[in-house]
Amino acid sequence: MAQDLLLEIGVEEMPSAYMPGAVRDLQELAQQLLGDARLEWKELKVYATPRRLVLYVKQLAEQQRDAVIENRGPKKQMAFDEQGNPTKACQGFARGQGVNVEDLQVKEVNGIEYVFAVKKLTGQATLQVLPELLTGLITSIPFPKSMRWGYYHLRFARPIRWLVALFGDQVIPIEIENLKGGRTTWGHRFLAPEPLTVANPDDYMRQLESNYVVLDQQARMEMIWKQVQEAAAEAGGTPMENPDLLEEINYLVEYPTAFTGRFSESYLQVPPEVLTTTMINNQRYFPIYDESGRLMPAFAAVRNGNRDHLDNVRAGNERVLRARLEDALFFWNEDNKKPLEAFNQGLADVLFQERLGTLERKVQRLEAIALYLCRETGWGKPELVKRAAQLSKADLLSSMVYEFPELQGIMGRYYAQNSGEDPQVAQAIFEHYLPRFAGDQLPQSEVGTVLSLAEKIHNLMGCFCIGIKPTGSQDPYALRRQALGLVHIIMEHRLNIDLQQVFREAYRQFTEVKPDVDEETAVGELLEFVLQRMKGVLAEQKFSYDVIDSVMAKSTGYLLDIYNRAQIVQELKKSPLFEDFMVVFNRSHNLSKKWQQTTVLADVLQDDSEKELYQQLTAVQSRLSAPLDYHQLIKDLADLRPYVDRFFESVMVMVEDEKLKENRLSLLRSIAGLCQQVADFSKIVQ
Repeated sequence: MAQDLLLEIGVEEMPSAYMPGAVRDLQELAQQLLGDARLEWKELKVYATPRRLVLYVKQLAEQQRDAVIENRGPKKQMAFDEQGNPTKACQGFARGQGVNVEDLQVKEVNGIEYVFAVKKLTGQATLQVLPELLTGLITSIPFPKSMRWGYYHLRFARPIRWLVALFGDQVIPIEIENLKGGRTTWGHRFLAPEPLTVANPDDYMRQLESNYVVLDQQARMEMIWKQVQEAAAEAGGTPMENPDLLEEINYLVEYPTAFTGRFSESYLQVPPEVLTTTMINNQRYFPIYDESGRLMPAFAAVRNGNRDHLDNVRAGNERVLRARLEDALFFWNEDNKKPLEAFNQGLADVLFQERLGTLERKVQRLEAIALYLCRETGWGKPELVKRAAQLSKADLLSSMVYEFPELQGIMGRYYAQNSGEDPQVAQAIFEHYLPRFAGDQLPQSEVGTVLSLAEKIHNLMGCFCIGIKPTGSQDPYALRRQALGLVHIIMEHRLNIDLQQVFREAYRQFTEVKPDVDEETAVGELLEFVLQRMKGVLAEQKFSYDVIDSVMAKSTGYLLDIYNRAQIVQELKKSPLFEDFMVVFNRSHNLSKKWQQTTVLADVLQDDSEKELYQQLTAVQSRLSAPLDYHQLIKDLADLRPYVDRFFESVMVMVEDEKLKENRLSLLRSIAGLCQQVADFSKIVQ
C-alpha cells in the first residue's frame, strides 16, 4: 500500500532571492532521485516559506520495483577461446560484475555477439531506501551562496534547525550533522512559538494551517495580491502591478496581512519615479495610484503576522518611509539649485574605466559617434544630438542619482527640463539607456535613438578594443545585453546602417588608449558578436534554423538586410516558386561550388542550350539594381529552370576541352552566385 512522504527542512530565514531556484531544484532533484531509486508515486510537490523547504510526495510506493540490469562485456570471440573456455577478459568482466562466468549470457547487438552480465535486483522496502536518498537530496540542493555554521561541515543557504521526515506515520531515520529526522515542527515564529508534534503528512498540513503558516507559495502569493488590491481600494486607488516585488514579499512572510499607510502630499513634488523607487526597493511597498494614473500619497505593505496591533505597525512603517522621502526631497531641491550642465564639471574626476579614461572623455567620444550616426541615418538634428550627448552623463554627478543609481537618465530628463533644455534633448537623456533589461521599452525619439545606439556602440567597441569580452557566463559589463539592445533598436526602427563602417568609426575614437588589437580584428570580432545576438533574435521570431543559417552565411553589417532576406527565404519555402528555384540553385551550385570565375565568353559558347541560358542570365543581370529587389531576383532565377534543365540535357560540362569546360563552369557559377546574393541555399532543408 502506498504512503505519503513528508520531508521538511526547517531553517533560519532564507534570502527571498534564493527561494524560487531552491523550489525548482528541490523538485527536479527529488524526481530524479526517486526515479533512479525505482520508486513510483502519484504526485510530487515542493512548498516553501522563509523558514522551511518542504517535499510532499503523495502515494509513494512502499517498495522499489524489481529490475533486470544487463551490462555488456567483451565480444564473444574475445571472451572465449577456440575451445570455448573463458578468457582472462571474460573472467575479469564476470568478477567485476559480481557474477559467475557460467551465468554470463551471449546476445547479439547490431550483428555482433557480446557477453552480458544479467542481474536481477529485488526491490527493497521504501523505508530502507529513503534515509540515504533524502540525505543526498538535502545535501545536493544548490544555492547562489552557502554557509557553514558552528563546527559542522554541511553547507546550506542558512543553518538547518530541524528536520521532519515521515513516511506515512513512520519516522524516517535520517541524520545530518547533529540533526535527526523526527516529527517535531514549528508554526509561525511569533504567532505560534511552541513546537508541534506531527502524526503523519496529512496532520502536518492541518497543524501548519492552524498555526499561522500558509505553506503553499502559490496560494500565499494569490492571498497577498488579493489583500493588497483590497487594501489599496479602501485607500481609494489601485496598487502598482510588480511581479518581482510580489514574489519577493511572498518569500518574506508565512502569514501575510496587507495594510495601507500614507505620507504627506508635500513629497509629491518629487518625481514619482523617485518615490516609487524608494517605496519598492527600500521598503518593499506597493505604490498606489488614483483612477487617473497619478501617484497617491499612499502605499500598501504586507506584514508577516495577523491584524493585531496593526495601527502600531502602520505608524512604524509610515515613520520609516517619511525619513527616506525627506532625504529624497532634500536631494531634489539641492540638485535643482543649479542647471544640469553644471554637473559636467565633475565628469573629469570620475573614472569610467581604468584604460578607457574618465566620464568626460567618454562623453567626448559619445558625441563623435552620435554625430556620425546622425549623418548616416538622417535621424535627429545635429545640434540636438550634440547637446544631448554633452549632457547625457551629467546627472551621474547629482545627489539623487548618487543615492539611487537606478534613476540615471530618469533624473537627467527632469533636470534637463528644469534647466530649460530642448524637450528632445531631455527625452534623449532618458532614452539613451534604453533598453535597460529584457522586455524593456526601446527609444522612440530620433535623437534618443541615435544617442542610445552611440552609447551601446561606444561601450561595446571600448571593451572589445582593450580585450574585455564576455566569457562563458561572465559578462561584468553587460555587453551581451547592450549588443542585443543594439539589434532590437535597429530592427524596431528599420535603420539601414552598415555596422561594419560604424564600428570602424567608433574604433578610431579609441586610438589614444592604445588598443590591444588592430582595427580589422576589433571590428571583425565585434561584428561577429553582434551577429550572434541577431541570430538569437531571428530564432525568437520563429524563423526556422535552416533559414537563419542560410542568411547568416551571407551576413554583412546591415542587420536590416539580414532580417529582410530571412523573411523572403522563409516565404520562399512556402511558395510555388521554391521547387523551381532550388532546382536552378542546386544544379548550378553542385558542379561549380569550387569554381571562382564568373566571366563568361560569349564566343566560346557552342550549343544552343548554353547560348539560350546565357542570354536569359544576361537579361536577369541587366535588371539588377541597388538595392536588390530580392523578390524579383528570386522570381527571375526560378524562371531559369527550363533553360537550366535543357542545358544539362544537351551538354556535358566536364569536357576535355579546358576552355569550353571553364566557360560552362563560369556560366553555372554566375547563376549560383546570383542565388547566393539572397542566401546560401545549400543550407536549406528541402
